[in-house]
Amino acid sequence: MLQQFRAFVKKEILHIWRDKRTLFILFGMPIVQITLFGFALTNEVKNASIAILDPAKDEMSAKLTSRISASRYFEVERVIVSPSQIDEAFRTGKIKMAVILPPRFSEELLHTNTATVQFITDASDPNVATTLVNYASSIIHDYQQEITQSQLPYTIHTETRMLYNPQLKGAFNFVPGVMAMILLLVCTMMTSISIVKEKETGTMEVLLASPLPPLLIIIAKAIPYLILSFVNIASILLLSVFVLELPIAGSLALLLAESILFTITALTLGLLISTITASQQVAMLISLVGMFLPTLMFSGFMFPIENMPLPLQIISNIIPAKWYYIIVKAVMIKGLNFSFIWKETLILTGMTLLLMALAVRKFKVRLD
Repeated sequence: MLQQFRAFVKKEILHIWRDKRTLFILFGMPIVQITLFGFALTNEVKNASIAILDPAKDEMSAKLTSRISASRYFEVERVIVSPSQIDEAFRTGKIKMAVILPPRFSEELLHTNTATVQFITDASDPNVATTLVNYASSIIHDYQQEITQSQLPYTIHTETRMLYNPQLKGAFNFVPGVMAMILLLVCTMMTSISIVKEKETGTMEVLLASPLPPLLIIIAKAIPYLILSFVNIASILLLSVFVLELPIAGSLALLLAESILFTITALTLGLLISTITASQQVAMLISLVGMFLPTLMFSGFMFPIENMPLPLQIISNIIPAKWYYIIVKAVMIKGLNFSFIWKETLILTGMTLLLMALAVRKFKVRLD
């Protein structure tokens, strides 16, 4: 029986190797998605085009202008000379914010200790507008602290410390979510069409005629995809570290083990879908539509689950990507060990066993 099992696995590996489209989906899609999503899916606002109006043109205003233009969040598109040019710049869509300094900037600071800097933003996207104002306000606050000469009594200074992600990079939030989405979609989709394809091509009769029990047949179908998925996990982690500059703070071995567990969960889900569908189109549709939207909405990396109504929070618990997302953030970002993620690991293990049992139960040993 072991020899027959090996023959099944070898047959499936050769089948995948000869199918160039399958190889492209398995290896090409994860690389493209992690690269595009890693850079595109971010809540950061960088290199925003702005305009600066500096009628004072004194030493202090020049230093402040230099501070703003040197920030990675802003790119000075133009230095305007009159307020009438501001509206034109916004109408053409060339800038997202205008910074207007007072005419006597240094004089006001030195004599009255007060100067007003005005921000005008394009609020058609309120989130971006608010973010830009916060960035600029922070720069001006730092500059104010630098030039302050006198210390007034009872002055309260605030200090902010950002744990795990001091530079507030968006990749720290989106890479774990994208990893969960890619592994779940690719593994589920590829395995969901594996048994269905055997049905459509008529080779399922050969499989059913073999002495192997249904459980071993299903495992033999999943093993090649598990091996290829491990290669995908390695490529995703390499891209995350060397392209997206996201370091692995915790144990690499633990992260790989948890990724393999989540991959097995996705494979068993795909096998379950393949046993209850009759065509590759239906299996692919269920895998893409049925998995993509729940993963996007209920995993927690796009929308905070705690902000959702209680019924939706309960529904999110049946989404495997939610628990893997928590695990990756804990190990990869926070550097935590297994004692902090054992509950999530136990939940994924339970889901895997349940899905495997359902796949074996739904597997038909006779053709209709």
